[in-house]
Amino acid sequence: MVIDVKNITVSYKTGDFRQIGLKEYVVRKIKGTMKTTQFIALDNISFSLDDGDLLGIIGTNGAGKSTLLKVVTGIMQPIKGEVKVNGKIAALLELASGFDPDLTIKENIYLRGAMLGYTREFINRKYPEILDYSELEEFEDRPFKQLSSGMKSRLAFAISCLVEPDVLILDEVLSVGDGAFRTKSEKTMMDIIKNGCCTLFVSHSIPQVRRLCNKVLWLDKGKQIAFGDAKTVCDKYERYLETVANMKKK
Repeated sequence: MVIDVKNITVSYKTGDFRQIGLKEYVVRKIKGTMKTTQFIALDNISFSLDDGDLLGIIGTNGAGKSTLLKVVTGIMQPIKGEVKVNGKIAALLELASGFDPDLTIKENIYLRGAMLGYTREFINRKYPEILDYSELEEFEDRPFKQLSSGMKSRLAFAISCLVEPDVLILDEVLSVGDGAFRTKSEKTMMDIIKNGCCTLFVSHSIPQVRRLCNKVLWLDKGKQIAFGDAKTVCDKYERYLETVANMKKK
């Protein structure tokens, strides 16, 4: 078992913190007049994945999909439950995460590699492959902040996928870039999975999830609705979306 998620719950305290300022916050805290509410982002989520599993995580906006990825990567800690991950994780949660906008593409590749825990010698070997895959050979000395969103996506995906991770985590990244790169990135994902990599993949494209994933987790407002084989869960989700759409028409 590569990933084992048991009964995790994540909650936030929400309130008017930003509007009142630090001084007023302290005053209200002392007086006991601070009004906060508890927001449950994830509620008792459980699933497990083995080598070669590709889990599609689906659900409407606000379902908790990105929050779950952050818990698995260790960026966020649940208030209840536990997550066990065996192996090195390469996570691509946001296009600009882990990059310095003022550094060049070349400098950022080495920076990102170091952040993922790889040696300079390893990145030296992978560097030409990363540049070639991302189709950015002509731009290696250009600052990251001058790249288009498509270029950033290609670079981030290339680094995350070509450093031979045990666990790959992708949040909507295959929806960015042109059609040719999406086709190439999908093939790369399948090659990685065939080599035993376990992958978590958030997508709003159900056809894409059906095509790529063998398991699917359906979340709705932080709750786990279904977890199982891709066809079964996607069928249930599409019937749900159709029902909601029909109700709105009435």
